Amino acid sequence: MPKIVDAEARRQEVVQAVFRIIAGDGLERASLREVADEAGLAVGSVRHYFSSSDELLVFSFATVVDRIAFRLESALREAEATSQGTAERHSAVLNLLGQFLPLDEESAVDACVWMAFRQAARINEAFAGEAERSHRTVAAIVGRLIVLLSPDEAESPHHLVTEAERLLATLDGLCMHALLQPDWMTAQMCSDVLTAHLAAFDAVPAAR
Repeated sequence: MPKIVDAEARRQEVVQAVFRIIAGDGLERASLREVADEAGLAVGSVRHYFSSSDELLVFSFATVVDRIAFRLESALREAEATSQGTAERHSAVLNLLGQFLPLDEESAVDACVWMAFRQAARINEAFAGEAERSHRTVAAIVGRLIVLLSPDEAESPHHLVTEAERLLATLDGLCMHALLQPDWMTAQMCSDVLTAHLAAFDAVPAAR
């Protein structure tokens, strides 16, 4: 009896091989042949699911965006469910923002892959659609968080957008520093920086 292969499970195995290659050696090494070798498959088997390197890489980009977005949405719902101005809200917000950062092995791989694709999208049109979706998804979540944290309901839209962009820039910087200098930019240092940033919002106490 021929072996029945779960197509979606096999695609995810291949994508995980892409992630390992990008995290270890960079996006430029993620060819179909290299991915097939990493996944322990024949090139023909990979081509059965992805006809080209671009198709495989775009699918991989979409997968990491979906993974990060799922974690962010889940954490945002937890933050929204806590009371304003409490230690629980502070903890929930820090947990949400921590989902952007490489604070454990899984999130470090995701952050590395996400950053690599976002940077590559600047010169590779094949990644442009997912790069735009990634930006809009993350920006929307950060925007909702800023509205949640704003103590003054009369805040102008311009001010809220400025605060959202300021937080996005902080998160991008922390993510890059944590990837490049993990011995210095530890989870505790990231938490300290985010706590200092969020202390500007009366809704989030700067208590440690």
